[in-house]
Amino acid sequence: MTEQQELAVKNKQEVTREEPTRPGRTYQPDVDIYETPQALYLWADMPGVDEKHLEIHLADGVLTIEGGVALEDYSDLSPVYTEYNVGNYMRRFALSSDIDPDGIKAHVHNGALELVLPKSERAKPRKITVASH
Repeated sequence: MTEQQELAVKNKQEVTREEPTRPGRTYQPDVDIYETPQALYLWADMPGVDEKHLEIHLADGVLTIEGGVALEDYSDLSPVYTEYNVGNYMRRFALSSDIDPDGIKAHVHNGALELVLPKSERAKPRKITVASH
């Protein structure tokens, strides 16, 4: 007999910032990170964010992801039940010097951001040739 598990709702973590530049709350998006010998792959869940409202910056080794949700789309709604609050998204990552900053690529589709952070040539694994005498 299969055991049933109750689905737990995960509460969003609100980001506290001193000077918000947009009205509304800002949340940390959930992020998955996968590493290969050539790159790091990062996927961030940001429902309601499209490429026009997404900003990605790299400065002083810190990658900042900010996504804005068009809050006016929700202004006339009176939901009966909600599992998450609508808001903007922001997350920061300190990158190592092993990442090639010029090769970073970003793609967003249906509120899911994918970032490819390629490793620099010196950080990639390589085979060392052994010479005999």
